[in-house]
Amino acid sequence: MAVESRFVVIRHGVEAKTFMDKKSADEYDKMLDMADNLAEVFAQSPLELSDSVSEELSIYLAQHRDKVLIALLAKKPANKTSIKKVAKKAPKKTVEPETTKLSKAS
Repeated sequence: MAVESRFVVIRHGVEAKTFMDKKSADEYDKMLDMADNLAEVFAQSPLELSDSVSEELSIYLAQHRDKVLIALLAKKPANKTSIKKVAKKAPKKTVEPETTKLSKAS
């Protein structure tokens, strides 16, 4: 007989998703918590969003939280080198004008 462990995320009394490992289940649950918090922010805003649009938008933003934090300047992009940084690191080359030597004719 095989024994299998499964981790189930339950939201508002409904089974949301099943995972085979605890870490993935915890990450998904955390993402749903963030989405709930974002939905509350949208509900308090003067924008008129339907429940489905608010839910979809809040889940999307929670799933892409790293990009959102970068857009809000709360987080720096990871391993992204800007052109300015590359230009500063490149060694400067100096070009000296060529001088032609004229030899005296004998």
